Amino acid sequence: MGVIFYSLNSLLLAGDSVLRATSSSKCTEDLLSSLGRHKPPRDLSVVVLPDFFLDCLVTYEGDVKRLCRAIIKVAKHKGGGLHGIKQTISRGGNAANTAAALAALGAKVHPIIETSSLGLQLLEFYLKPLKVDLSHVKTCSGVALTTALELIHQGERVNVMMSDPGSLTEFGPADFTSRDIQLLREADYVCVFNWAATRRWGTKLAENAFNIAKKEGKGKTYYDTSDPSSKKENIPELVKRVLSSDVVDIFSVNENEAFCYASQLSKEANSNRTAEKPGEMAKESARILATKLSARIDLHTTDFAGSFTNQNEVIVPTFEVPVLRVTGAGDAWNAGNIFGDAIGLPDSQRLTLANAVAAHYISSPTAEHPTWPKLSEFCSTAVTKNT
Repeated sequence: MGVIFYSLNSLLLAGDSVLRATSSSKCTEDLLSSLGRHKPPRDLSVVVLPDFFLDCLVTYEGDVKRLCRAIIKVAKHKGGGLHGIKQTISRGGNAANTAAALAALGAKVHPIIETSSLGLQLLEFYLKPLKVDLSHVKTCSGVALTTALELIHQGERVNVMMSDPGSLTEFGPADFTSRDIQLLREADYVCVFNWAATRRWGTKLAENAFNIAKKEGKGKTYYDTSDPSSKKENIPELVKRVLSSDVVDIFSVNENEAFCYASQLSKEANSNRTAEKPGEMAKESARILATKLSARIDLHTTDFAGSFTNQNEVIVPTFEVPVLRVTGAGDAWNAGNIFGDAIGLPDSQRLTLANAVAAHYISSPTAEHPTWPKLSEFCSTAVTKNT
């Protein structure tokens, strides 16, 4: 069992508008006070798109080298089995997972998703009890599938995901119905995820959905592309047409994603990669993005979370909890981040709320997303680590 914790880092960005983070205990105390004052907004409408995956989570209680040795041993005997390895079938996909976490907090969530008829039945099983609106789900031939292998690398639990996007590969703006377009206009948040899985139309899908929201609608736009490395050749077009435009309000990235996009925009990012420790590299990459893009950059890592604009930055600790899973942690974090933004929390409290939603999820024996009361209960006993 691993332990995840977030260290509080001093702020390095100069400028009159820099907001310095308070102590880790102060962040949690302030959040608890805010949770007591706020009630979950009953009319918060969030659109998420475009993916649902059926996930098979394989948990290997060992490190990468041990697994490789075991596989090689079996292969030398012309095949065979590795027994006693925990496996779980669960709801997957960035949009579907974020929908579940948001709905647990009390938001009205409307997925615009393409899946198979089997996928729709599975979505009904996983999301209908949470009162998620599934009337905008489209059915085609192939359900998207992921096998997520969770194991230990350099003392930390990591996941390696092997995915077949199914019919999601062809999902694009041409699949939007008039009802979908009206929904995009009316939503408080339009959130697009998993650019890589929409292999043919990913850039145009995000561009179109965000343009409708910004030019014809009223809501904020939220983008998390997930790992873009499998479509490396298309990253420059994505940066030019979507990220460098003014249609993205909030851009959510992890360490690797922050570096990937920063290196597209500045030569400085590549020099930072060899000179800086991973955490510092992530922050420097986020700072580069904040100076080059109009969006607010929200960075989530295994050690801290931060918000960056060209005028200020805030960095806060996350919680020290037993890590029972890592797959889906980013989706839970995004849900908390969106919810905290929607209720108008200050940056430090919003980030702490996002960290709490993620920490509750990864430490839950049943992979449960917190409700509003359970989130308050978690924050009242959770511990952060200061440095």
